[in-house]
Amino acid sequence: MNAFLDRLISRKGLYVAFWVIGIATVTTLLIFTANLAKEVPPIPRTVQSASGEVLYTYDDVVEGKVYYQQFDLQNYGTLLGMGAYLGPDFSTDSFHRRALYLYDYYAQEMYGLAAAQLDDIQTAAVKERVKQDFGATTLSEATVTYSHPSAAAYKDNVAYWVDFLVNGQRERGWTGGVIRPDEAAQIAAFFDWSQLVASSKRPGTDRTWSNNWPPEPLVDQAMEWNNQLVSLWQWLALWVGTIVVLFFAYEFLMKRGDEDSLEPPLRITQFFRSQQKLLKYVPVVALFFLLQTVIGGYLTHIQTDPAADFIFSQNLLPFNALRALHINLAIIWVAIGWLVGGLMIAPLVAGEDLKFPWLVDVLWAALLVVGGGGLLGIYLGATGHMREVWFWLGNEGREYLNLGRVWDIGLVVGLVLWFLMVFSVIRKAKGNNLLVGVIIWSAFGVATLYMAGMAPLHKIMPNYTVDDYYRWWVVHLWVELTFELFAAGVLAFLAVALGLVPRKTAERVMLFEMFLIALGGVLGVGHHYWWQGLDQYWVAVGGLFSALEPLPLVILMWEAWKEQRKIVSSGKEFPFRVPFMWLTGAAFLNWLGAGFYGMLINTPAIDYYAHGTYLIMPHSHVAMLGAFGYISLAFIYLTVRGHAMARGLAWEEKLSRWGFWLVTFGVVLYALPYLIIGLRQAQIAHDLGYYAARSRETFAPLMGWMWFRIVPDSTMIIGAALILLDTVKKTFLIRKAA
Repeated sequence: MNAFLDRLISRKGLYVAFWVIGIATVTTLLIFTANLAKEVPPIPRTVQSASGEVLYTYDDVVEGKVYYQQFDLQNYGTLLGMGAYLGPDFSTDSFHRRALYLYDYYAQEMYGLAAAQLDDIQTAAVKERVKQDFGATTLSEATVTYSHPSAAAYKDNVAYWVDFLVNGQRERGWTGGVIRPDEAAQIAAFFDWSQLVASSKRPGTDRTWSNNWPPEPLVDQAMEWNNQLVSLWQWLALWVGTIVVLFFAYEFLMKRGDEDSLEPPLRITQFFRSQQKLLKYVPVVALFFLLQTVIGGYLTHIQTDPAADFIFSQNLLPFNALRALHINLAIIWVAIGWLVGGLMIAPLVAGEDLKFPWLVDVLWAALLVVGGGGLLGIYLGATGHMREVWFWLGNEGREYLNLGRVWDIGLVVGLVLWFLMVFSVIRKAKGNNLLVGVIIWSAFGVATLYMAGMAPLHKIMPNYTVDDYYRWWVVHLWVELTFELFAAGVLAFLAVALGLVPRKTAERVMLFEMFLIALGGVLGVGHHYWWQGLDQYWVAVGGLFSALEPLPLVILMWEAWKEQRKIVSSGKEFPFRVPFMWLTGAAFLNWLGAGFYGMLINTPAIDYYAHGTYLIMPHSHVAMLGAFGYISLAFIYLTVRGHAMARGLAWEEKLSRWGFWLVTFGVVLYALPYLIIGLRQAQIAHDLGYYAARSRETFAPLMGWMWFRIVPDSTMIIGAALILLDTVKKTFLIRKAA
C-alpha cells in the first residue's frame, strides 16, 4: 500500500493521473459536442397563426440575432438568463407578456371580465386554458402554429419591443435612438423564438427546451425534482471531496523529505535587453486596470439609478457599450500582464536573452493597435456607427467575446507570436523545468482555445444555443481550465524561485492541482448549458464541482507565506515582498471567488432561481480579479523589482502596499451588497417568478445596498490609481540607490 501511494504522489504518478483524467474529460466533452445537433432547439422555417398568416420566418430570427449582436443587447439585458443585469431578460419578458395577454383574452372569452377582475376560482380556470394554449405550441424546424390569441400576443409583443428598442425606456437605462423600427421588429422575432425555447415542451418530455427555466407561476412552470436530487449529491460529493483533498495535501503532498531543501532565493543581477523593453508595458497594464475600475463605478451608478445620467449623458456613454469595454479592458490588461510575465521569466530560466529583442517592441505596438482598435470598435459598433462593418471591426456582441473579427485575429496572432518568442528561449534552459513548461503551454492553450469562439470565421452562428455553446468553451474553459493551469504554474514556480517552497513539493502540489482542474473544470462547463436549450443531462454533468480546484494552491501559498514570515522575522532581506503579496492575494481570492462563491451559485437548485441575478456577480468579479488579475499585477511588479535590483536602483514599498490593500479590501467588500441583493432576487424568483425578480420594483426596498456599492467601488478606484502612480514612478522616475 505504501509503495502504491509513493508511486501515486510521485511526480510521474501525478503527471500520469492528470493526463488520464484530462484526456477522459476532454474526450467526453467532444462526444457531447458531436451530439449537439440532435438536442439544440430548432429554428422554425415559419411561425404562423392558425389561419395561416405568416408571423415570422427562419431568416427573421437569424437576422434578429444579427441585430441583437450588432447593437450589443447582451451587455444590456439577458437572453435565457445570459448577459447583463440592468435590462430585462428578453426571453422572460416575452414569455410573461404573452401569458398576461392570454389571461386577459381568455378571461374576456370565458367570463366577460378582465383578468384582474376574476376571483380565485375563475383565475384557476383561466390559468388551465392558458396552459393548454402554451402546451399546444410545439417548437420544430418545420412550421410552428400559434393559436389566434397567441398570434395576437406575438403582435402585441412586437409593438412593445419596437417601441422599447427604438424610443428607449429611461427608467430602465435604455436611451434608444440607435436601432431602427425594421431592425427592432426582427429582433422581436428573435426574442419570440427564445420564449418558445423557454415555454414549449421538448418532444417526448414534460419539460421545456430550457429545462423549465424560467420559473413562471402564470403557467405553473417550476423547478423539477431532478435539480434537487443533483444538488443533494453535489453537496455530499463536495463535503467528502474537501476532506479528501485536504487530507491528501497535508498527509502526502506537503511532506518534506531530507532531500527537499529550499533553493537559493531569486537574485536578479542582469537585466537583458528584451526585459528592459518590457518596462513600457508596465504602466499600460496599470492604466487599463484603472480605466476598468472607473468604468465599473460608472456602471454601478447607472444600475442604481437607470433614469439619471452620471457625469456624462447616457446618450454618449450607454450602459451596454461601457459594460462591454469594462469586461474587455479586464481581458486585455490581464493578458498583457501575463505576456510581461512570460517574457520576464524566460530569460531568467534560460540565462540568455531573446535572439531578436526588438520583437518585444513589435508585440507592444501590435497589442496597442489591437487593444485600441478593438475597444474603439466595441463602442462604435454598439452605438450604431459601424452598421456595414460591425462584424469585422465593431462589436461582435457576445458577452466577453466582443472584439470584432479583425481584432480577434490580431489578438490570436499576437498571443501566438508571444508564445514563440518565449518558447525560443525556454527550450535552451538546462534541465526539464516542469513548472515553467506548465506556464508556457497553458498560455498557448489560452491563445488556441480563443479560436473556438471564432467559428464560423466569416459570419455569425445562426442558432443562439450553438453559438453560446462555443462561447462558453472560451469563457468557462479559459477561466476554469487554461487560466487555472497558468495560475497553478505561476504560483508554484515563483514559490520555488523565491526560496519559499521546495521544488519537489511545489511540483507535487501543482500536478495535483492540475488533476483537479481537469476533473472539475472541463465538464463543469455544462452548468452554463442547461438553460439555453440543451438537454437535461447537462444539469448533472455541469454539476461537477470546480470549487475544489483552488484548495491545493491555497495550501501551497500558505506554506510559502509562513516561510516568508520566518525570513522577514529573522531579519533577512526578502526583496520580492510586493510581487509575493499579489501572489498570496491571488491564491486567497481564487479560493474565495472561484471556490466559495462558485459553490454558492452552481448547485442546480440555487442556480435555477439565481441564474441571471446579482448573486452571480461576486463569483465572477472576485474570481476574475483575484485569481487572474492579481497574477498579472504580480508580474508587472516582478518586472520593475527585477529592473531595480539589476540596476541598483532605490526601492520603496509604501505606495505599493497601500494600492494592494485598498484593492483587496474593496474587492472583498464588493461581494457583500451583491450577495444581499442577489439573495433577495432569488427569493422573489422562487415566490413570484423570474419576471418579478428582474423587475425594477424588486430593487426599491434595496436601494440602501445599491448605493452602498459606492464604498467598495471607490476603494478599488483609489487603489488602482495608486498602483498606476506607483508603477509609473518605479518604471520611469526611479533613482539610483544611495
